[in-house]
Amino acid sequence: MSKHHTPPSGVSVWLGLKDNVFTQQKTVRFGDASAVNSGRFYSILTVVILLSAWGIASALGMLESFYWPSVNATLARMGKLLSEGFRNVAFWDHIGISVFRVLGGVLLGALVGIPLGLAMGLSSIARGLFDPIVEFMRPIPPLALIPLIILWFGIDETAKIFLLFLASLFIMTIAARSGVNSVKITKVHAAYSLGASRTQILFHVILPNALPEIFTGLRTAMGVCWGTVVAAELVAADKGVGSMIMIAKNFLQTDTVVIGIIVIGLIGYTIELGMRYLERLLIPWQGKG
Repeated sequence: MSKHHTPPSGVSVWLGLKDNVFTQQKTVRFGDASAVNSGRFYSILTVVILLSAWGIASALGMLESFYWPSVNATLARMGKLLSEGFRNVAFWDHIGISVFRVLGGVLLGALVGIPLGLAMGLSSIARGLFDPIVEFMRPIPPLALIPLIILWFGIDETAKIFLLFLASLFIMTIAARSGVNSVKITKVHAAYSLGASRTQILFHVILPNALPEIFTGLRTAMGVCWGTVVAAELVAADKGVGSMIMIAKNFLQTDTVVIGIIVIGLIGYTIELGMRYLERLLIPWQGKG
């Protein structure tokens, strides 16, 4: 009598407790990234443990509010921020302007950096012209450029977005250049042998194979810009999550500071999940040769 194998349930596969049918058929898993499941159960478990530890420490009076607020104080401050805003600005407006600045900076960085990186990967002239600039500017932290940016653009919105643009520009340039370098030359030769033109090579061979590296650059740039947005909003900003954190710090409102940090982390994680979804949607061939 043959043994019947029940396929894993959708919930267990989604949580990462069971492998899907395709992964179960693999004979070798270690070293194969496609064989690693989501592990969502352990992610949820980690969050629950951290929140439970915070709640227990608050209940036992182990937290000094000056250094870290209790759960009740944080929830109370959150309710006040949602109902009254912060310094006459709605809480959601603070979040919205920070998201706008980050997305604006990353989008501009991608619009300039991706074509520049592709040109550097495809042209010796472009590489010779721009490589010294890119390699010189890439290690410089965006924070070091704040004084110059204030001199150039003043303290209005342009200065903040330009700072985030610089934070993402060189990441995107290097990602696009690396994407071109990762294209297998055999694919290019095969396309040429079939009569493809340079334009067809660019759009049907180079770009599709460079997209995984470009998306990695986008995700990295998004993370760097979220880390830079607090500094960008220090430039005489009265709106934004970073501005809210810094003003709250001056008034020793640690609960507001913690809320701002949590909001930045949650939004950054949400954007990262969105980028992963777009990556799966737009690059279904990634990791398949």
